[in-house]
Order: sequence, then structure tokens, then C-alpha cells
Amino acid sequence: MKKKLKFTAVVTLLVGSLFAQAPVEMKIALDAPTGEISPSMWGVFFEDINLGADGGIYAELVKNRSFEFDSPLMGWKQLGELPEGAMLIINDGKRKGNRRSLRINKKTDSIIGLQNEGFRGMGIKQGENYEFSLLYRQISPGLKLHVELVDSANNVLSEGLLPLQDGNGWQSGSVNFSAKATNASAKLNVWFHGTGTVQVDMLSLFPHDTWKGRKKGLRKDMVQILDDMKPGFLRFPGGCIVEGRDLATRFQWKKTVGPIQERELIINRWNTEFSQRLTPDYFQSFGLGFYEYFLLSEDIGAEPVPILNCGMACQFNTGEVVPLDELDEYVQDALDLIEFANGAVETPWGKVRAEMGHPAPFNLKMLGVGNENWGPQYVERLAIFKDILRQKHPEIQIIASSGTGPDGERFEYLDEKLRAMKIDIIDEHYYRPPAWFLSGAARYDDYDRSGSKIFAGEYASHTTRPNGPGRSTWEAALSEAAFMTGLERNGDVVQMASYAPLFGHVDGWQWSPDLIWVDNLNVYGTPSYHVQKLFSLHKGNDIIPMKYAGENVTGIDGLYASSVYDKQTKELIVKFVNYNSSLKSVNFHLDSKKKISGEAAKITLANVDLNVSNSIEQPLAIQPVTKTASYNGNMINETFAPYSFTVLRIPVR
Repeated sequence: MKKKLKFTAVVTLLVGSLFAQAPVEMKIALDAPTGEISPSMWGVFFEDINLGADGGIYAELVKNRSFEFDSPLMGWKQLGELPEGAMLIINDGKRKGNRRSLRINKKTDSIIGLQNEGFRGMGIKQGENYEFSLLYRQISPGLKLHVELVDSANNVLSEGLLPLQDGNGWQSGSVNFSAKATNASAKLNVWFHGTGTVQVDMLSLFPHDTWKGRKKGLRKDMVQILDDMKPGFLRFPGGCIVEGRDLATRFQWKKTVGPIQERELIINRWNTEFSQRLTPDYFQSFGLGFYEYFLLSEDIGAEPVPILNCGMACQFNTGEVVPLDELDEYVQDALDLIEFANGAVETPWGKVRAEMGHPAPFNLKMLGVGNENWGPQYVERLAIFKDILRQKHPEIQIIASSGTGPDGERFEYLDEKLRAMKIDIIDEHYYRPPAWFLSGAARYDDYDRSGSKIFAGEYASHTTRPNGPGRSTWEAALSEAAFMTGLERNGDVVQMASYAPLFGHVDGWQWSPDLIWVDNLNVYGTPSYHVQKLFSLHKGNDIIPMKYAGENVTGIDGLYASSVYDKQTKELIVKFVNYNSSLKSVNFHLDSKKKISGEAAKITLANVDLNVSNSIEQPLAIQPVTKTASYNGNMINETFAPYSFTVLRIPVR
């Protein structure tokens, strides 16, 4: 009797196990697309936060090169003994955008100099060439410069000699040299030899090996990791820096174009935003200005999406607003920006673009008015922008803010008002924990298909791990992947989406998590980066319905999925999230006259440890793995790893 009971129990366990592992049945209606995916669906959001621009993608290695910081010598240290008055900061109001310079008055042939610490040091690579340059004005000739790069032990990594030419006015000078060793925290020494008096400004150091080899351009590896994503758009310049802590420190695009030495530096609002992450040396030099943003967009094949101030400062800070009868300047900035981007070279701002090296237009199609602004004060200012832009530039789509979050009174008020105004695109932001992203996979299923489109302009899943690079975890990324299947399934409503923030410097961040982390020598993508990249590289054209038990796949049994069809490659692309600790077997039934043809690709991100993250030391702890798969007929059987995000590319004819 005991043996029979034991045998029955074993059979029951086996049957239960087989039942638990029975394939899930899903249907894909390939011949019944529900809409089209926007060509610019998956993009990137850039803001100068976490040393994203100065100290990051803008390859300048010298901090405070023009002595314009609030503390003029911040970042600089005097070398040698100077008598009182031998080194003075000169403030010349006649010089546009760059009033300060440094005067060296050297009466004896003693050894004196300056040292610049860079942005948490300077990343120097063995064998690479560097250019030191400056502007100078000889008052009493007789000085020459000896420039060197040194490590923390003062070992010389590279050096060069720069004689100063005679002349009364401002001149430029430069010297090139090659590094003998690699160092992540080098410093720049500038020694003054001889006697004489000279005024110096714009002391600068750039690698030769920049993106596309452009002189004094962008950091090559940081642009490359963006280009690898093939983003559909680039939103710039932010973010909260668009608003500024007050209107005086708002982002003003006109001050960021034209000659570099004439661009007016201002404090970066992230300098003092977080008391726990004060960054007193964080300013905006605008070496990366609006021209460079447009050029970067063009380089990586992304639609440019600039965002402009609407006459309101950050409502979390001062909340300043410009009076409505003084809004003309702000509206004119928008009109002039469209001319700068698209205008003929005969127009005033088209001429500025052409003189900077780009006679052809940048083909601007979208413009954001305001960032995370809310309330009736925003709506009434937006209405003025909208009326004038519609009248003068009906070809430009307007992007408007829905506030700081995805729900609540502010959001509901703006959503109603913006739709009534027939705003083209509503910008929704959500920084929430993983559970919110999992539950939000169906967020847009019931949105109005004929009303305003949606821009998921800023989002990131925030876990409870400590601050810093480690917060960019697989748990966060996997929950974002689940949510993004919902964005893709509703691509006829959601026109664009971008994670934020984009970059974080491991030694200079204010906000985390971030999509991509860097130090002075290295760059790596987080698990979230690899999720974003897989969606962007496998975008497709048509939205294809996929059903599980007659419902969209939005969390039933911990599964999330979307599917699209790529007309160019004639492939069905399935994106599938298994948010379970066990394998999942799925049968996809293809309802179509088309047939599976040829080998399929299976690309998987997976890890059973949801807390794992990439790092400088282990940049590929989470990375996609690609395999080939063979399917027959109109049914696809596939198994998905625990806690995985998978992309299937299935040829169909």
C-alpha cells in the first residue's frame, strides 16, 4: 500500500511538472498591422549633467580655460614664486562673451607657471597626439611657453615649446606633442620662460583623435557609442538647464553659436542643485553649442530636437516667469532658431550657420517649447508660442511639456489643455521604480489614436541600490524593456522615446542612474543602454498584433511582448521579456499568408541576478548574445531564459 501511494505521488509530480512547462500559446496577426512605427521612434536625450558636455563629450581637457568661472582661477594652481601683482586677472568689457584674461608680468628669469587639474584629471593616452593652444597679447615681448603633461608623481608624459610672436593685438598660438604613457589623471603645466609681459586667454588642450577628426571637436568614443545605437533623434540641450535656476541662467542658444572665444560661459544649474553632490566647478563653456548639436545629430543620422525656454525658470527653484507682454524675445529666439537651422544663407541666421561651416540647412522638423513646466502660467505662454509658430512655420511640429510626472493633478490638467490646443506632440516624463514600468506596459493601449502624439521624453527605472554607477542594474533595464514593448505596440501614438539622463562621469555625477558611464579614458553602456540599442537597431515599420489568451502581452504570467514587421528586410521582429526566474516555452502561431523563410536571429540579454550591472572593470557583464535559429511552417517554438529580453528576427516571404 505504501509503495502504491509513493508511485502515485511521483506520477502526480511529473504530470504537474509537464503541465507547468507546457508551451504558452500566442498568436501573431502578421497580415493585419495596426499602424506604423515612426522612423524617429527610439532616440537619445542629451543634457549637460554629470559632466556630460564639459568634461565629457566635448573633448576639451582644460577646465576654466578662459578664467570666466565665478572664481577666476578655479582649476588652476600657481607654480613657482611670483612677486605681488605679477599675475593679475584682467576684466576687459570690450571683449564679447569673454571679458577675463590673465596677465603675466615677469621681470626676472625665474621659473614660474600655471597648472590645470582638468576635469577630475585629464585622460591621456600613450601614442596619441595633443594640441595646446591659446590666445595671447604681447605687452612687453620676451616670454616663451614650455608646456608639459605630468602624472600625479610629476613624471613628464609629454611636452612642447611654444615661442610667442611679436605683435600688439590678440594672436593665437599652438604646439603639438605626443604622449609617452597613458594616464587617467594627468595635469597640464604651462611654464613661462624669459622676461616680459603677456596677456593670455583660452588656454586649451585637445586630442587630435576626435570624432570625425574635427579640430577641437568631440570625444570620439562617446560619440561612437551613440552612433552604434543608430538613434532616430537627438534631443538637446536638456533638461532642466533649459529652464535655469532663474531666467538669467536659462539656456540661450544664441550665446552658444559663432566663434568659440565669444561664447558667454554661465554656471551649470547642476553646480548647486543637490546638496549631497555639490559640484562648484561645473560651468557651461558652450564649446558644445547649438551648431555642434545640430552637426552631431546629422553625423549620427538623428533628427534634431531642440528644446527652448518658454519664459519660465525652473519651478522647483525660483519659478520666475517673464511677463506676457515681454515674451517677444523668447518667441523671437524660436523663430530665429528655425532660421538658423533651415534658413537660406542669405537670411541673417542662415548666414551665421553658413559661416560656421554648414551652408546646407539642417532640416529641422520639431521644436520643443518648455521643459517640465506646468500650470496655467505655462499654458498661457505656450499658447503665444503656438499661435505665432503655426502662423509663420506650420511645417514645424511643436512639442509641449506635460509636467514632471505621468499622473496626478498637474499631468491631468496639462493633458487636457494640450489636447484642446491640438499640440502636435506631448512630452511625458517618468522616473519610477521597476514595478511602475512593469505595470505601465499597457499605459498607451487606450490612448486616443487621432489626438496629439506622445514623446516619452525622459524615463528611467530607479532601483533601491545606493547612488552611483551601480544603480544602473539589470532589474531596471529589464523593467524598461517590458515597458518599451508597450511603447512599440502603440507606436502609432508614441512617436518618440528616450531614456534620460544620457551620460554620467563616474567621478563627477550628480544624478543616477544614467544610460552610459564614462571616466577620463573609458566608456561603457549599462544594461539599459543595451536594451535601448536593441529596440533602436530592430525598429521595423509596421506594428503587428500579438495576443496571449486574446489579450495584449502586458504582464500575463510575467511575460511582455511586441512585434513589428521590417518591410526592407522582410522580417518579423519579435521582442519578448520573460520576467520570471524560470524558463518559458512559447509557441507563436503566425496568422499569415507569408511563410517563414531562412534562418532566424535570436539576440538575448539575460541574467538571473537582477542586481548585476556593468562597470569600468566589467563593461560587458550584461551584453547581447546572438544565435541562429531554425523554424518551420507557421508556428515558432522558442524558449526564453529566466529574466531575459530577447529579439527574434524571423525572415518571412
